Amino acid sequence: QVQLVESGGGLVQAGGSLRLSCAASGSIFRLNIMGWYRQAPGKERGLVATITSGGGTNYANSVKGRFTISRDNAKNTVYLQMNSLKPEDTADYYCNVYTRALGSDYNYWGQGTQVTVSS
Repeated sequence: QVQLVESGGGLVQAGGSLRLSCAASGSIFRLNIMGWYRQAPGKERGLVATITSGGGTNYANSVKGRFTISRDNAKNTVYLQMNSLKPEDTADYYCNVYTRALGSDYNYWGQGTQVTVSS
């Protein structure tokens, strides 16, 4: 069983910064993709950024140049540094870990952390 615990959400003014953290515990395969997704009220959950165990990153166009994803493999922790925040970044942010092992896909989700950006 894998558990993901997120932290770092909150209320910030437009132009400000926040840093999200997500610590994974349990049986995690070494090769995995960790990422952040977000869901605004009335909208579907969508990709923010992902990072592979080798350090390869992928970002949604809307956050490129403002957000940076990173990870500490020794701690099984993924971070999301969010700068130049905009009101449209307001959403619940969810941590995700994806891995594939023995022919099966495994997806794990955190409980979500709320980010509110005021104008």
